[in-house]
Amino acid sequence: MTGLEQLTATIALTLGVGWASGINLYAAILGLGVMSQLGHVSLPPSLEIVADPLVLTAAAFMYMVEFVADKTPGVDTGWDALHTFIRLPAGAVLAAAAVGEVSPAAQIAAGLVGGSMAAGSHAVKSGGRAVINLSPEPVSNWTASVTEDVAVFGGLWLALYHPVIFLVLLAGFAALAIWLLPRIWRGLRRVLRAISGRGAPEPPPEPPTPGGPSPLPPQLGRGEGS
Repeated sequence: MTGLEQLTATIALTLGVGWASGINLYAAILGLGVMSQLGHVSLPPSLEIVADPLVLTAAAFMYMVEFVADKTPGVDTGWDALHTFIRLPAGAVLAAAAVGEVSPAAQIAAGLVGGSMAAGSHAVKSGGRAVINLSPEPVSNWTASVTEDVAVFGGLWLALYHPVIFLVLLAGFAALAIWLLPRIWRGLRRVLRAISGRGAPEPPPEPPTPGGPSPLPPQLGRGEGS
């Protein structure tokens, strides 16, 4: 592998683990660990910890928990909100480990970039799912969740085996995120208004009490005083 190919592979893996962590952290760790255990990929020494059986067991357990929570409308939004404080720092740590044995400054830079990638993919995933939950049927929620899982496993496979293709697709995802996020934000504002009750329709006027005086039309009321 030439120096340029090695650099491209390192960049793809660094960005890939950050991006994947923002969508499904446990799937990202599980996918990397299983591929390493099966001998299909050689991870940097600082990232080999994900192939440890204890780490794999914990990741597999949490992936199954997320698999159920992520496909339950309403629960998935709460799960995403909680994982804002987990996916972003974990994505930064994994990205810093993915660059291998480099200077501390390079590791910090990789962590910043990886954390930013995790933040972007997490914002698209969590915001989009909150908007999708406005739909009364669960099929769209399940479809989005399965698509996200497939994207994480497939994206990491591309980052490891076809880094150039992955980087091109990641650039497309970044462009799509820039286009989507303002629209997702407007959808979330509608959700918040609905929750707070400001977006609810005004109740109809109460009917007159039986036996009571009937209200006069506005024009008659004005005529009496003239």
